[in-house]
Amino acid sequence: CKKRRTRLSQDAHVENSDPSSHGEEEEDEEELPTPSKATKTEDHASEESVPRPQKLSKGELYKPPTAEELHQLKEAESLFHCNLLKMQMEELLKEVVLSERRKRLVDSFIMKIKALLQNVPQTREVELNDHSWISEGVKVPFLWVPKTTKGKFHMAPPASVSLVGSYPLGTCTKPSVSVDLSVIMPPVRQDASLSQGTPSRTRTPDPPESRTRSNLLCHRAPPIPETVVFKENCNAAGAGLMYSNSLTVKIHVYPPPGFFKPSLFHPKRNNVRTHWYTGLEAPQPDAVGPPTPHYNSSLLGDVLPKAHLQFLSAISAQCSAFGEAVALLKVWLRQRQLDRGAGCFSGFVGSMLVAYLLSSHRVSNSMTAYQLLRNSLHFLASTDLTKNGITLAKNPDSKPTLHEFHSTFQVVFVDPSGYLNLCADMTANTYKQVQNEASLSLQFWDDPTVDGFQALLMTPKPLIRTCDHVFQLHGLVKLQASCKKLNLLGELMDHGGDYVLTALPFILSLLQLGLGKRIHLLTHSLTADPEWSVDSEPPKHKDQTPLSFGLLLNPEHSSSVLERGPPADSPEAAEFRQLWGPRAELRRFQDGAITEAVLWGGSSACQKRLVPREIITHLLQLHADIPESCVRYVGGLFDDVIKIGTGEEESLKVVQSFDDLSRKLWQLEDLPLSITSVQAAHPALRYTQVFPPVPQKLDYSFFEQDKQSRALVPHKDKPCPVFIPPLQVICHMEGSGKWPHERLAIRHVKAAFHIRLGELLRKQHMYTCSTTPTHVDVYKDGLIFRIQVAYHREPQVLRESIGPDGLLRYRDNEEAQALEMETLHRPYLTSTLHGLQQQHPSFGVTCRLAKRWLAAQLFSDEVDEDAADLLVASLFLQPVPFTPPSSPQVGFLRFLHLLSSFDWKNCPLVVNFNSQLTASDYVEIKNNFIASRESLPVMFIATPKDKKVSIWTKQGPSVQMLQRLIVVASESLRVLEAQLLDPSQNQDVRVALRPPLDMYDVLIHLNPKYVPLLDQAVDPPHITFSRGTVPGSAPSTRGLLPVIDFNPVSLYLAELRDAFGHLALFFCDPYGGTVIAVLWKPQAFKAQPFKTSQMSARCVEVSGDEAHSLPNVEAILEDFRIMGDALVRKVEPRMENWVV
Repeated sequence: CKKRRTRLSQDAHVENSDPSSHGEEEEDEEELPTPSKATKTEDHASEESVPRPQKLSKGELYKPPTAEELHQLKEAESLFHCNLLKMQMEELLKEVVLSERRKRLVDSFIMKIKALLQNVPQTREVELNDHSWISEGVKVPFLWVPKTTKGKFHMAPPASVSLVGSYPLGTCTKPSVSVDLSVIMPPVRQDASLSQGTPSRTRTPDPPESRTRSNLLCHRAPPIPETVVFKENCNAAGAGLMYSNSLTVKIHVYPPPGFFKPSLFHPKRNNVRTHWYTGLEAPQPDAVGPPTPHYNSSLLGDVLPKAHLQFLSAISAQCSAFGEAVALLKVWLRQRQLDRGAGCFSGFVGSMLVAYLLSSHRVSNSMTAYQLLRNSLHFLASTDLTKNGITLAKNPDSKPTLHEFHSTFQVVFVDPSGYLNLCADMTANTYKQVQNEASLSLQFWDDPTVDGFQALLMTPKPLIRTCDHVFQLHGLVKLQASCKKLNLLGELMDHGGDYVLTALPFILSLLQLGLGKRIHLLTHSLTADPEWSVDSEPPKHKDQTPLSFGLLLNPEHSSSVLERGPPADSPEAAEFRQLWGPRAELRRFQDGAITEAVLWGGSSACQKRLVPREIITHLLQLHADIPESCVRYVGGLFDDVIKIGTGEEESLKVVQSFDDLSRKLWQLEDLPLSITSVQAAHPALRYTQVFPPVPQKLDYSFFEQDKQSRALVPHKDKPCPVFIPPLQVICHMEGSGKWPHERLAIRHVKAAFHIRLGELLRKQHMYTCSTTPTHVDVYKDGLIFRIQVAYHREPQVLRESIGPDGLLRYRDNEEAQALEMETLHRPYLTSTLHGLQQQHPSFGVTCRLAKRWLAAQLFSDEVDEDAADLLVASLFLQPVPFTPPSSPQVGFLRFLHLLSSFDWKNCPLVVNFNSQLTASDYVEIKNNFIASRESLPVMFIATPKDKKVSIWTKQGPSVQMLQRLIVVASESLRVLEAQLLDPSQNQDVRVALRPPLDMYDVLIHLNPKYVPLLDQAVDPPHITFSRGTVPGSAPSTRGLLPVIDFNPVSLYLAELRDAFGHLALFFCDPYGGTVIAVLWKPQAFKAQPFKTSQMSARCVEVSGDEAHSLPNVEAILEDFRIMGDALVRKVEPRMENWVV
């Protein structure tokens, strides 16, 4: 058998690239526009100037450290809890800061742009509305509403072209390198009006000024070389032309210095006339409209860039670590998606924040970048700028007060001029998100058990993976009606007609009020600055991408179906009724109180989790005229994947039934030895069974009674009966000197205990029992509990052996390990995970989703149920940089991210139950892991009871299967996140659970009639079969038990692996899968010398005088059919993958 392509068994290399960093080599390979011809010469010269390692003498090599080196060592010891953290920070700064070569290329390109802009010719004067002079193919980057505006316009060379922003300051970072270019309008005649190019000193800054800038940009677009692709960008700070590839150049058109008086931009002033905006005549000619603080801020931002650059340069000159601190803060913001879009916490705001801390002497100029970053985050976490704003102005008495700023803006941070609010467009919810992220970062910053650098600066936190529930508003044109209903004309003028940004703060405050204590945080995506080609019309507000909102749920209250309000006779009752509308009603409670209340729907746990969706759709419809069809809520799309019956309620019933059985076992009388513990050892008893067992009412006409076992056996012509799993229970008996010390005798004693337990349960509690030497099956509440007696010294006895010299020796063996796993480790794990479920209600459902995905992708035999539960538990016990998941959806997405991004080769995954492991334990685990890496499992999971071995992953996965698992998890995560955030895609989350079968060599198709778990398949079957059950509660079995734990698919799979495991790997979805995928092992098909003892499933080939044996593929395929009998419907060899 020869392979035609690379097999799964060959090692695959998977690289996880992080968007926050790009290596120097990659950076140098990028080409900026029109690089100079002398580049190679400069590169060669720079290479020659690179310092080479010098050969030091013995005295120089071992000389004592200098005072500066001692200071650095002391600093690293006192500041960093990890020796690597300082080096990691330094390496990160090298990666994100521009190299000297990159700066030279950028400077060269900027000089060309400056030359083009400074050589703009003088043009004739035209009407402001006349666009005939614009070059063909260039569109005005402005929504020209209203259509007519008085004024004239002409072009002249700019007064100056200079760099502003982060690039000249030295705080520009990769990967998105952005350079801001300031173009100052030429001064005009003193009697010129606003619309003649630039406003005169006697005019107020009305909106036509924006149209002047748009015309300027249209004129400057054609001279740019055709080899450079430009885009236009209009945001709150002004319009700009952009070159987007490895570099973005933003061209900002500003009025001359001193053209506007700062007092014109007071946040309480109006600079947009209502009659101009509406087109209607003003009822009173001298009437003053409402304040326009946001419009004022946008224009004031055009006046101050140079002043801001000078201020930051002065601060940077005083503090040597300023630039590095700003770079680290930018990386921190970028990983949390807080530095892009309208109203973001941009890198510029971050620079101003660090400058504020330095200028106000909250931090010292001698601090390192690490210390400045830490103090910045501490300030953000502890200071609420929505209530207590800050200012950089030195003489605030003669300028607007902070109180005036707070009355017009949600977040207040005033610049050095005293007139500009740097956070004018930021919503309170965005700042609360920044505060929350800063607080979380400080919590794990000094935790020695956490890789702080990775969590703080290297782990991306997209909205879909950060928030528990996410919903989107699409059809944004509906927000026009919202603005009208909320009477937001003044705010609409203030935002230049952008009804999205106008309505957003009011929608946020409405939802915050309605959701209340159900959530910890309500956040939203930041509207990206619109970008479009110069030859296209500017996009309209309705063309924006949908608004995304995230909810960080409070699990204690988020699922409550009752919203209890104030007493009926209190003043707050009217506000409650006004908020909830017709849903509010008077209710009388058990304590006798009569209060206003709202009752939401939902009977099962999965329905109650979606109560926030019902609240959101109701409030938006009632107060903002946003129909439910415009709200796309993605909080519970995965529920149907694992829902049989109600799922969670069934798990609770199973646990309650076990608790009752446990009490009755404790109360049994007449036992030779007392019971010391009754422990659960099954996933259903810790809420993590993918499909928890459901009590079954049997149809006795489907079965016949077996005379020997008195069990109910299905008729031969019937389909496979319902699968009834036994729930394992470990019953430990007290120690006694009468316990034997020989393994066979111990088993006989345990068998006697099983017989006695069955008799007592049958006699004292009337349970139907079936006793075997290894266990006793008890039928209770329609479920089967398999009780197994355990003796705590039995594993030790199994390790004992007598040597040839007659001495007693202890040697570990698989039998003792298996018994210890079954009677000690698994019960302890079940008990611990049961406790974790009580702390985090979404833990069990997250485990069920994770294991359903593993099974559907055919990995369930590689990562067993216990290991999968531990992987999910790590997400709840050590969620940094996130919070513990409060919904199954976000827990499942983080599970996929953990599989695909964790460094399994170099790091152990530590699951710290009950915080039992200390920092020294972590160091011990890490050191042991490094020392014994080659002999340890490829997926190493450490727990407080298992620090060195990783007993849960000893059997798998293999290196090849782990690589395959990483690839599939990464692709599944990509597909799911794209689906959840893109309403245009087909919303079918099951696509991530459908395995690709084209890579397998043989497919064995099974007969659905004999697949007992067919109803649990990923895709619901088209044909259903009767499995010997009828609807209704489970009655007494009248002393007869059905066949227990009978699954033909798993039995057939076990036979295949036993017979052909040396030749192939076999994969199957245990939950209703109707295909067994077979993958040949390449090494098994190598020719081997002929041996009569090794001819199983092989044939002989003779070449010359030598005889070799090869696998007999045709005979093996025929054996597949024969062994499966009626279970196998078809064996399909995939001949495109291999040939015989």
